[in-house]
Amino acid sequence: MKLTGPVPGGPCWAGLATSDVPAARAFYAGLFGWRSETDPRPEAGGYTTARLGEDAVAALSPLRDPGQLPAWTLSFATEDADASAGAVRSAGGTVLVDPLDVLDRGRFAVAADPAGAVFALWQARGFPGAGRFNAPGTLGWTELRTSDPRGALTFYRAVFGWSVDASERFTHWGVAGADFGGVKEQDDDEQAETPPHWLPYFTVSDTEYTVARALTAGGEPLAPPVRVPGGPCVATLHDPQGAGFGVLAP
Repeated sequence: MKLTGPVPGGPCWAGLATSDVPAARAFYAGLFGWRSETDPRPEAGGYTTARLGEDAVAALSPLRDPGQLPAWTLSFATEDADASAGAVRSAGGTVLVDPLDVLDRGRFAVAADPAGAVFALWQARGFPGAGRFNAPGTLGWTELRTSDPRGALTFYRAVFGWSVDASERFTHWGVAGADFGGVKEQDDDEQAETPPHWLPYFTVSDTEYTVARALTAGGEPLAPPVRVPGGPCVATLHDPQGAGFGVLAP
């Protein structure tokens, strides 16, 4: 990512909802070196913040719905969560959780784009989001896997005003030209297995080594390590509870 921290319209946080928080804590600690702290307040619902040093870098929390599957959700920063929720609706998306205050930390909403990919909106108050990007163990890229790339371009530009750098090989998203992610069209096989979704990529020093460690710890491969021409070495995985994520070594 060309972003070094949260800015309006850009990704600001990655949160994992999982069926087994203690197991997920151990898995990601072994993979990324995260130190996790669970908020003891009952109203926090077991929300656990992962840190590198003193910097908050991600979150883990229990599943809220019996029918929910383990998954990572990306949050995008906004200066007005209510206005952004309205923009989601106007652009053809769905607001799944109406804007609400989260203790003293900020205002939060959950939405889905017209193809069904889920993401969150975050209006910061006491908590701006991740304290570090692009370092090993932190968010380094975001990717939308969707059945409708053309519709996604229209939707997200309407909601967030993202810049778009399109090429024959890949389309990048950005905030005023500072790229932070991209969009990839799902093939028929992927669509049959996984609905449209946002995928976080975490930066690592060595992709192949990280994948090997993840598999030893109970993870499963989705796509093996591959070198992007002129870019990073990337791979995608499932954690032991089934949540998908990516890793990349610049």
